[in-house]
Amino acid sequence: MLWFAMWRLQVVVCSLWLMLSTSVGGESKARSCSEVRQAYHAKGFSLVHVPHQEISGEHLRVCPQGYTCCTSDMEDKLNQQSKLEFEKLVEDSSHNMRVTFVSSHKKFDEFFLELLDNSERSLNSMFSRTFGKLYMKNSEVFQDLFTELKRYYTGGNVNLEEMLNDFWSRLLEQMFQLLNSQYHFTDDYLECISKYSDQLKPFGDVPRKLKAQVTRALIAARTFVQGLMVGREVANRVAKVNVAPACVRAMTRMLYCPYCRNIPGLKPCQNYCQNVMRGCLANQADLDLEWNTFTDAMLLVAERLQGPFHIDTVIEPIDIKISEAITTMQDNNKILSTKVIDIREKFQMSKRFWSNLPDDICGDVKLTESDEEQCWNSHTKGRYFPEVVKEGLTNQLNNPEVNLDITRPDTLIRQQIMALRVMSNKLKNAYNGNDIYFQDSSDEGSTSGSGSGCPDGCTTEAVVAGSEAPVIGADRSDVHTAEAGKTQSHRPSLLIMTMALIASFCAIQSRWR
Repeated sequence: MLWFAMWRLQVVVCSLWLMLSTSVGGESKARSCSEVRQAYHAKGFSLVHVPHQEISGEHLRVCPQGYTCCTSDMEDKLNQQSKLEFEKLVEDSSHNMRVTFVSSHKKFDEFFLELLDNSERSLNSMFSRTFGKLYMKNSEVFQDLFTELKRYYTGGNVNLEEMLNDFWSRLLEQMFQLLNSQYHFTDDYLECISKYSDQLKPFGDVPRKLKAQVTRALIAARTFVQGLMVGREVANRVAKVNVAPACVRAMTRMLYCPYCRNIPGLKPCQNYCQNVMRGCLANQADLDLEWNTFTDAMLLVAERLQGPFHIDTVIEPIDIKISEAITTMQDNNKILSTKVIDIREKFQMSKRFWSNLPDDICGDVKLTESDEEQCWNSHTKGRYFPEVVKEGLTNQLNNPEVNLDITRPDTLIRQQIMALRVMSNKLKNAYNGNDIYFQDSSDEGSTSGSGSGCPDGCTTEAVVAGSEAPVIGADRSDVHTAEAGKTQSHRPSLLIMTMALIASFCAIQSRWR
């Protein structure tokens, strides 16, 4: 291109002028390197073997040759320093974004686990006051429920649908035995009782509603916290990516060749810096597309988390209590919403982070000079003429500052792209209420309850275990419970009648066999 040829010609002319001006007729003396020595020492390097005056620069391999204040040893040390400073620039520039993921993950994780703990304590307190010793003897059903909920949230291999179905089956079996404690029931008989619960619904519609609400909440929460963890790990790994040798050389030319040209205080031109950084961060920029997709997916799930955790009012008192216990989350809804709004704002700011990183770094006035005529253009002080290339590896083919092999993408970056892609897929499924770990479980269980009759060996006759049956709720200690019983006295009767009907069905089925 014409502009590029003219720029190269200007560089050659300037270099020749500099060489002639310091050597014509032997009249000019070599310039002092005192400023370079001072700046070099400020970087922590020893001044041993550092020239006091300019020397011939044929030995230089990175910086322009000509009269110079740099020895080969100095150029090597400045090369190493450039690598360290580039790594620090990327790490410092991504610090706030990486800290956001770390703190958000910690806060959300602690908060959600606290919600589950509070729910469990609330249920335990309610049921202890209401049912006293009867609850304490059977509390493992509820303890197991919350243990499994926590195990699922923290990444355990738990099928939520099956686990919740099992909870209601166990609860039905234990309540049936408590209501008929004068009898002894075999395991097969109790299994038969559970089987008919799908048809007669002794707990009303609560199990279905509870399963739908809790499943969506837990899937969203677990996937969201996993997304925070993946975002954190990807950002940390990408921020510490290996620096290509071509990038190190380009950074040395940009940051420290002014030292060798005896103008150590001269900062690089902004557009020159952009070309260097876009070349050095080309692979990171290729992460941006998947990073933005991941960010959008996280924002969707965050939106889902701001929805209600509450469960609609149900009929049976026991179901209301379970619903109230699990949905203590609703009491903290404002706190949760505040936290998720805060996280969403930070996510929005992180979009296009990696492709914008070169410009963010080069926009720092501490690094670059905004005056286009008073900056380092890779050879001397003056305007930088080449165009700024676009971001991404494939666009670096024409980068005049960083010579990259665009056919060899960085392996680590490609691995992070794949990790983000997998996580984005999980997040999109979570937004739709699907747990991709067990997304086929509903199909497998779609025919549950459709069989006919009791299992083989279903006992038809109940064996009397004792002469007296305990009175359900006889040892309630809370006077408020008695008042509640007056207004809802019909509901325990409904439950007893329903369970008795189930028992009759099981007995009839057994006789038919």
